[in-house]
Formats: sequence, C-alpha cells, structure tokens
Amino acid sequence: MSGTAQFPKSGIFFLQTRDLETTTAFYQDILELDLVLDQKTCRIFRICEHAYIGFCITEGSTGSQEVIVTIEMEDVDGFCEHLESKGIDIEIRPRLNERYQIYQMFIRDPNGYRIEIQRFLDPDWEAQLR
Repeated sequence: MSGTAQFPKSGIFFLQTRDLETTTAFYQDILELDLVLDQKTCRIFRICEHAYIGFCITEGSTGSQEVIVTIEMEDVDGFCEHLESKGIDIEIRPRLNERYQIYQMFIRDPNGYRIEIQRFLDPDWEAQLR
C-alpha cells in the first residue's frame, strides 16, 4: 500500500457451526489447537503464530457455511479509504460490533468471498498476541 505503512497483524478464517461444543472438542482435543479467544458464540483457535480459525454460531447457521476471511488491521477507517481510492465497493462500511468487541467492515473479493477487515477491541485478544 503505497503511502500507508499498515500491514495486517493476523489472519482469521471464520466458519459457521451448528454445534460449537462438538466443534471445540474436535479442534481443541483432537487437533490440539490452542483456544485463544472464547466469545461464547464464537471461538478462535490458533493455527500458527499469526493465523487463526474461528467458529461461530450465527443466526441461520446451516452447516454449509459461508467462509469469511478476516484480516486484522489497526486502522480500519484508513484502510477503507485506501480501498475506495482503488475503486473497491464497500459492502458494509466500518462499524462497531459490540457483541464481539470489534470494529469491522466488509468487502467481497472477485470470487464473491466475503472479506472482513477488523480491529479487535477485546483486551483478551491483545493479551494472547504477546
């Protein structure tokens, strides 16, 4: 990004689930991934140093989930402006999501995949990065 020194802090793939407890048991007990953030209806597991997979129970979870690629950034508003300057349509403008303590926006890639740009506001997330 010319003119901006912002780089992603981490990446997360979010998937929906109908059964968060069974999913948690599989990823934590079978695959032995660390559970790094439990948001009650959404749990995030570490895959490697700065890559994560999250599973969420959402309204209308069907089991054949939409994939959401999440890129964590400090300056969501600035990145939104950067994307707009490149002619990218913003699906959902930057907004506060109090339920998950994040500041987020959404775009779609050329394949139709949903891309979330977010900043965690939850201090538990920052603590696990250290």
